[in-house]
Amino acid sequence: MQQPTYYEEVLRKGYSRRDFLKFATMMAAFMGLEGTAIGQVAKALETRRRLPVIWLHFQECTCCSESFIRSSHPIVADILLDQISLDYTETLMAASGFQAEAAMRDTIKRYNGEYILCVEGSVPMEADGVYCMIGGKTAMQVLEEAAEGAKAIIAWGSCACSGCVQAAKPNPTSATPIHKLVKGKPIIKVPGCPPIGEVMAGVIVHLVTFDRIPELDNLGRPKAFYSKRVHDTCYRRPFYDAGLYVESFDDENAKKGYCLYKMGCKGPVTYNACGVTKWNGGTSFPIQSGHGCIGCSEENYWDNGRLYERASSFAGFGIESTADKIGAIALGATTAALLGHAVMTNVRKHKMIYDLEEEGRADEQQLNAEP
Repeated sequence: MQQPTYYEEVLRKGYSRRDFLKFATMMAAFMGLEGTAIGQVAKALETRRRLPVIWLHFQECTCCSESFIRSSHPIVADILLDQISLDYTETLMAASGFQAEAAMRDTIKRYNGEYILCVEGSVPMEADGVYCMIGGKTAMQVLEEAAEGAKAIIAWGSCACSGCVQAAKPNPTSATPIHKLVKGKPIIKVPGCPPIGEVMAGVIVHLVTFDRIPELDNLGRPKAFYSKRVHDTCYRRPFYDAGLYVESFDDENAKKGYCLYKMGCKGPVTYNACGVTKWNGGTSFPIQSGHGCIGCSEENYWDNGRLYERASSFAGFGIESTADKIGAIALGATTAALLGHAVMTNVRKHKMIYDLEEEGRADEQQLNAEP
């Protein structure tokens, strides 16, 4: 039996053509495509057969799957994820035990070289991998079996991309990210704890639309979503530039929405789409809710200092200094401007007085000179 297209599944689920086109438009926008590409996305979803996907879970908390199914558009969960679950994913598939294992083996055999392997979680390598066993096999054995015939691999979340909290020092299970274990396969890293649901959907829609992986940065992350720092798109950025900071979470500056850098915000060194795409249907993101960015999409963020302790310095946007120095410079510049204005005003006043005095003396001399 031939697999249905995504559009056929959209109609079968009760969505209208209008809903479908709105979904295609939203995905094109999230992927950073031009308006002319909306038709290309829609046509691909109309004509392409379902993408076979195996979704593995290792050392993780399942927050990536939770984020995905809470994407702002219902078609993400009802169509993309629902269709994925027909292949293999331990968390969402109906089958279990031997039936589940049979489903994965069947997918590997039937779609060899065609399916996408999604991995959520790190792989423990200590003690021969006994810290994560599935069906009597270690996580590494399961990964090797599934990766062999995969067309491409998507590493969901910071656990799969960099090991995340499990790999924090001293890393007792020797938690290892996917790219260090699998070689010879295209790997797309989608970091975050968890990643944004729309970002995850965008990666899959890109694969469906263009039949290739998206353009990646030097760390293997899709540029469409990880090319800018949270700091670059943060609505609090003007307060940073002005040297206006929150000093404690309960002060007046916090109420005014000033910059959270001094409270440990890692936005200036974190690449993600949080400030643009946001969370919970585009409602908010951590900084908007009053909490600084913890840098969860960057490698080793758990070992890069305390979450609520500001970085000593960072570079990248023209001001190479600490927050304290930037604030001092801004204050100093303001003070200097005010002082300069006062000085010039006084100079002008003295000159005016001098001119008036000179004029008075000239008049007096003229009167004295008259007979």
